[in-house]
Amino acid sequence: MASRPEARFRALLWTAVIFVVVFVCLQFIRPELTNPPVTAELQAPPEVKQVLKNSCYNCHSNETKLPWFDKVVPAYWVVTSDVTEARKHLNFSEIGKLPAAQQKGFLFEAVNMIQLGAMPLPSYLRVHPGASVTPEELAVLRNYLTAPPAAEAAKPAATDVNVADVEYGKWIHESKAESTPAMNVKPEFNGVAYVPDYKNWKVISSTDRFDNHTLREVLGNDVAVKAIAENHINPWPDGTMFAKVAWAQSQPDERGVVKTGAFVQVELMIKDAKKYASTEGWGFGRWRGTDLKPYGKDASFQNECTNCHAPMAKNDYAYTMPIGGQE
Repeated sequence: MASRPEARFRALLWTAVIFVVVFVCLQFIRPELTNPPVTAELQAPPEVKQVLKNSCYNCHSNETKLPWFDKVVPAYWVVTSDVTEARKHLNFSEIGKLPAAQQKGFLFEAVNMIQLGAMPLPSYLRVHPGASVTPEELAVLRNYLTAPPAAEAAKPAATDVNVADVEYGKWIHESKAESTPAMNVKPEFNGVAYVPDYKNWKVISSTDRFDNHTLREVLGNDVAVKAIAENHINPWPDGTMFAKVAWAQSQPDERGVVKTGAFVQVELMIKDAKKYASTEGWGFGRWRGTDLKPYGKDASFQNECTNCHAPMAKNDYAYTMPIGGQE
């Protein structure tokens, strides 16, 4: 009869053998992770692409190169899932088929994620520290996106400056002189309806997009304003509505003044935790141009919105921070 220490040793040995056998068997359960051909790579200067290749391409391209430790199950399962999801959101191997302005728009969102510390994923960086983006590399990306606007945008025509005000009247009022009905603006493809009263809301913040040279003003409805006054902004209450209005921006004049030009678009962000549960409690809509054409081609456009707002999860997914001194 074996002694107690010997029996314990045999039990540990069998446990180790079973663990090794199971571990080896698991290595054969490998979801497919391929690198499809690069069909339309991002069009950008070499120094920009070098930063992205170092920090982003392993997940966000068709040029994934896994180190040995990522090829071992169960790490391989996690990596395969992350890469598959990352390519759906942004794939630098296919983004080149989009117009140059749209490519820059996606890159702007990527830079925004980097600045907020959301990308590369903190969990990824713990295992792949070489993928971190240095301040110098971030500056390379920002400098590329902050190229001056085209010459034709430098001095907006006088008629452009007030074009949004003129068009706004057509959007919401019937023209008695011409018996022209107010514009019937279609809802977005996800069902979010255009709210013409946004212009009567209160300004609560402002921003600019250095990549596409637009100035933006954020307005809030009465529910949003009341929430601000009561410091009830995390989470924002149901019924909160934000409108972000964008105009083209000119180059600074001799006094350094930047002026707004033509109306570009208006975006709505509407809080209803139950109705929009699948998009973090917010409904998103965007209407472009003076004809207020819905931005989306189908309801999937809202994925762009939720992806962009994901880094602000701790702030109820809202970037909007009220301007100090608002009542």
